[in-house]
Amino acid sequence: MSLPQRIEGLRARIQHACEAAGRDPATVELLPVSKKQPLSLIREAVGLGFTRFGENYVQEGAEKAAAMPELGFVLLGALQRNKAKAALQHFAEIQSLDRPELAERLRRLAEELGVVRPAWIQVDLWDEATKLGGCTERDLPALIDALGDDARLPLRGLMAIPPPDDDGAFLQMATLRDRLQQGLGRALRLSMGMSDDLEAAIAAGSDQIRIGTAFFGERTR
Repeated sequence: MSLPQRIEGLRARIQHACEAAGRDPATVELLPVSKKQPLSLIREAVGLGFTRFGENYVQEGAEKAAAMPELGFVLLGALQRNKAKAALQHFAEIQSLDRPELAERLRRLAEELGVVRPAWIQVDLWDEATKLGGCTERDLPALIDALGDDARLPLRGLMAIPPPDDDGAFLQMATLRDRLQQGLGRALRLSMGMSDDLEAAIAAGSDQIRIGTAFFGERTR
C-alpha cells in the first residue's frame, strides 16, 4: 500500500471515529511518528501536506531536524538530562516531560538559548513508568510547580501511552485532564492513541493521535 493510500485510510478512520463521538475531525491532529523512517518518506509526507513529525530518539530527531529545518519535530521518547540542550535546540516541542528536575533543567537551558518550547507532561496512571516513562498522578503537582508558568516552557497538555487493550485508560486520562484544567484555569490538550487504538482515544476526547506504522508502514530498519 502506498503512503497516500495509508493516509487516506487513516483519515477515513478519524472521520468515522469523530462522527461516532459527535466531534469535528478538524479537532483531532494526526501526528506522524517518523522514527527509523528515511528522509525520503518524510519528504513524501511533506508533499502530502504534513509539516510536523514525532521522533523517539534525540540524536535521530536532531539529525532529521538539521536536514529539514523547515519542519517541526516533536520529541516523544524519554529525555535524559544530558540530552536536554540538544532536545531544545532541535525539537519544536517536548512531549515526554515527566519529572521536576527535568523541567527545571529545561527551563534554565531555554532561557540560556533564548528559545520557547511548548511542553507536554507524559503521564503514567498504570504503573508503566519503568517501561515507558511518565509522571504518576501523585507527582503531577510537583512537576507542574517546577514548570512555574514559565513562558519559555509553556505547558501545552498531557501525553500518555496507556496499556494495550484498555480502552478505559483513555477515559481516565480525559478525567484527569478535566480536573487539571479546572485547577489551572486554562485549556490543556490530550495526546493519546496510536495505530491500533485511535478510535477509543478519539471517543475519549484525544486532541492528537500519534501514528507510526499505520501511516508510514512497517519500518525498514
